Amino acid sequence: MIAVDLRGHGYSDAPESGYADSAIWAGDVHAVLTAEDITADAVLLGWSYGGLVICDYLAEHGTDAVAGLVLVGAITSIGRGEAGGRVGTAMRAAIPGAMAEEPRTAIKALGSFGLALTGPVEGKGAQAQALFGATLSTAPRVRAALFDRTASHDDVLSALDVPTLVLHGTEDTVVDVAAGRHAASLIPQVTESYWEGVDHGPFVADPDRFAREVSDFVEGL
Repeated sequence: MIAVDLRGHGYSDAPESGYADSAIWAGDVHAVLTAEDITADAVLLGWSYGGLVICDYLAEHGTDAVAGLVLVGAITSIGRGEAGGRVGTAMRAAIPGAMAEEPRTAIKALGSFGLALTGPVEGKGAQAQALFGATLSTAPRVRAALFDRTASHDDVLSALDVPTLVLHGTEDTVVDVAAGRHAASLIPQVTESYWEGVDHGPFVADPDRFAREVSDFVEGL
């Protein structure tokens, strides 16, 4: 398993530009696969914005190196009116304050979706704080740039020739479950898993179930 920090996140560089260009996001994924000498049978798993980046990659490079996809609480398009990019109530409440340079404004805005990543699950407080810290560690200009773009990938999903697992919480307040259902309605070979009462972090809410469902999907390819 290779876990990738997207550009502008974690230990990856945060260049000043490139966030609005689908081809650049696609190039990032392609560069990782090339560096790891992966030319076939990759299973790409994208959570949240990661689903959009996967679609960026597919639009540029197709599925020659890909055996399957897993979309977790994911958007697949972005921009006004894009059904595949529909956000939830917590995300709408956080914008535009979440992009602010002023710390108090950003912290308040990002705090407004508090437990959205973990859900109100007892004993998950430490993980909630860690995820909140990771969000704050992403530069404000990067947070803003992520949403300052438009991309429609419905055609990519409709033409997919590899199996895809769509996994989404029904109470997702960051990426509305309607976005997941929209993607599933377009993908020819789709397996759907909707977790009742779960918010934006199904892998935090029930790690064992998450690992089992993803593993079963991969093993069945």
